[in-house]
Amino acid sequence: MAQHAIQSLPQVTPRRSENWLRGLSLLGFVLFWQVIAWSLDSDLLPSPTEVLVGLWAQIINGELLTHLGITLIRVLVSFLIAMLIGVALGVFMGRSKSWDAGLDGILVIGLNIPALVTIILCYIWFGLTEVAAVVAVAINKIPMVIVTVREGTRALDKHLMEVAQVYQLTRWETFRKVYLPQLYPYLVSAARNGLALIWKIVLVVELLGRSDGVGFQLGTFFQLFDILGILVYTLAFVIVILLIEAWVMRPAEAYLTRWRK
Repeated sequence: MAQHAIQSLPQVTPRRSENWLRGLSLLGFVLFWQVIAWSLDSDLLPSPTEVLVGLWAQIINGELLTHLGITLIRVLVSFLIAMLIGVALGVFMGRSKSWDAGLDGILVIGLNIPALVTIILCYIWFGLTEVAAVVAVAINKIPMVIVTVREGTRALDKHLMEVAQVYQLTRWETFRKVYLPQLYPYLVSAARNGLALIWKIVLVVELLGRSDGVGFQLGTFFQLFDILGILVYTLAFVIVILLIEAWVMRPAEAYLTRWRK
């Protein structure tokens, strides 16, 4: 009877438990923010409710959605370019010692040059254009992708590759069924870390040389000392990031790495 009663209790899956913990941590942060704002009672720190009201007002007039959409397009284009180039070079460097030795020095330089320097140089070379903005962001992201994918390529199980040869799989079948699945965790890691970096760099690019986008708006609010506007656009940006993480990155990671379970 006791065993039957225990089995009949609702089971909490690990994923649902994790979601609850994430929700509680965010709620705790908001409550802490609200308490501090009430305590200070200053225009320097608007409360969460004031920021939400401002966010709704910006959504209604459409200005926020316009700038946010422009920023998202820049993020997407830069992300795709950086992933394509970074994955290709990472695989080549992981498989070939010659490629690795030849590009390693350039890779170290790319990893250590400050993003601000790259952005300024691209604007000087290509002008204050969309091409310069996208190139600057992609250049800063590519080295990180290369390093992650290169290490993933080096960690491939050679025994599985030998099994593919024994079963006489074609190159395409070997790549799709043996090679690529082992790289999925590294590709997801490169995508997630790179996306987090790209968000930040795009805002700096927009702040320095564009006349639209979230970064441009943040610069305008800074000049006007409009803290509420800064927090409204920051909150909108954070919401989009959380939605992409919850609806795109985590499901993609779970699907691509399901073979490991």
